[in-house]
Amino acid sequence: MALITRSSLLTLEEYARQRKDFRARVLAHKKNRTLHLGAHVTLLFEDELTVRYQVQEMLRIEKTFEEDGILDELRAYNPLIPDGTNLKATMLIEYEDPQERAQALARLIGVERGVFIQVADQAPVFASADEDLPRENADKTSAVHFLRFAFSVQAIGAWRAGAHVAVGIDHPQYAARVAPIAAQTQSALAQDFA
Repeated sequence: MALITRSSLLTLEEYARQRKDFRARVLAHKKNRTLHLGAHVTLLFEDELTVRYQVQEMLRIEKTFEEDGILDELRAYNPLIPDGTNLKATMLIEYEDPQERAQALARLIGVERGVFIQVADQAPVFASADEDLPRENADKTSAVHFLRFAFSVQAIGAWRAGAHVAVGIDHPQYAARVAPIAAQTQSALAQDFA
C-alpha cells in the first residue's frame, strides 16, 4: 500500500467541502475492518483510507496548514499503513466509567502483546505493539495501542484462499477470541496484502 504524500492531501478548504461525503465513505469502509474482542477491546484494522481520514481530521481539528505541521502528521500516521506483508490495527480498550477504566488499565498491563491472529492451523501471530513509543508504565497500560501483525507468505496465501482466521487476546486478565472472523472482514483485510 502506498504511503500518503503531502501532495495527495486535500487543503483545509477542500476537505471542509468534501468532509461529509468522505466521512460517510470512511465509516462504511471501517465496518468490515472493525473487530470487537469481548466487551472492552476493539481492533480497527488500518489502511490507506482510514489513515488518510485520520490525517485530514487532525489537520482540520488543529487548523494545520503550514508545511512542517502537515509533514509531522504524515510522519506520525504513515507508519500505520500496512506494507503488503502485514496488518496494522489500532487497539482501543473501552470502559465507559472512568474509575472502572483506571482499574482495568492497571490490571491489563501487557495486554497489547497478547493479541494474536491465527490463520488455519498455523502458529498464532502475536502483535508487535507500540513500535513508535511505549504506551504503558509500571502502573498501567494505555487505552490505545498500535499493533502490527507480520505474516509469512504461506499464511497470506492461506488467508487469501479463505482459510479459517481467528483473532484473540491471551492475557491473564482478559481473554477473548473470535473464530472465525466474519467473511466480509477476512475479505476486506485480504486487500492489505500485496
